[in-house]
Amino acid sequence: MRLRLFHARDGARVAYREAGTGPPLVLLHSARLSHREFEPVVTELADRFRLLLPDLPLHGDSEDRPHHPYTLDWLADVVSDFAWDAGGRRVLVAGHGEGAEIALHAVATGRLRPHKLVLMPTRLHRPATKERLGPGWRAGAGLAAVPGLDRVTALGARLAFRPEHGMALTARNNPAARDLVRHALADVGRNSSLARSWARFARRWPAGQQRHLLEAYPTLDVPVLLLWADQDRYHPLATAEEALDLLPDAQLRVLQSTGFLLAYDDPVGVARELKAFCLKA
Repeated sequence: MRLRLFHARDGARVAYREAGTGPPLVLLHSARLSHREFEPVVTELADRFRLLLPDLPLHGDSEDRPHHPYTLDWLADVVSDFAWDAGGRRVLVAGHGEGAEIALHAVATGRLRPHKLVLMPTRLHRPATKERLGPGWRAGAGLAAVPGLDRVTALGARLAFRPEHGMALTARNNPAARDLVRHALADVGRNSSLARSWARFARRWPAGQQRHLLEAYPTLDVPVLLLWADQDRYHPLATAEEALDLLPDAQLRVLQSTGFLLAYDDPVGVARELKAFCLKA
């Protein structure tokens, strides 16, 4: 995959990988991971799509300077600008976890209108329940804003979110998920700037019910695929079923024996569903 850089209007950089040819498909990963979350499906998809795999701000090789706001609105602006610039007006967008939240917020607020939208397990309109990043991650990340505690907090994040946690995010205990987490946290322990940025993100990321989404669902005129896992303890299937009833042009597909990292549990199934939905006339 080729490494490229995009610079948003305020100078924030987005590092992304590109592979394949065909209709442009942006894949947005979840929080505390990186573009490598989708590596298991690259081979299956690169023969049909031009894949665009960004590292979201605060992740991987992308923006981590603490002077940006790191609000949901700001992240939606950056992701929308990236999608339009790299993918054009008929870009396809798929997101997972916080990546899906950002994409959905961008579409619901009119910042982005992809040709089609795929939402993989995420909280959608519901309030945050179980914390995938570990208990008290918001409070822990917030400590990095205290002078002198930024580096200590960064080291603590590595201890709390160990590579073995990656296997627990799969339904099939895929050992490859350990490398995903290891890579995502490789530079955290020595990056105090990143720790301060995460403190800002933790304070400003919405935790309550997303009522504006419930109001926006009936007005979305973008075809939506809800691609869900049947064993994701963080994002129950009932959430997707509630959204399905309100979205005017949506379908729900469930992959069996998959957990939060469904691309690591069933890469063939994920690729199959993306092809069937995104390439359908």
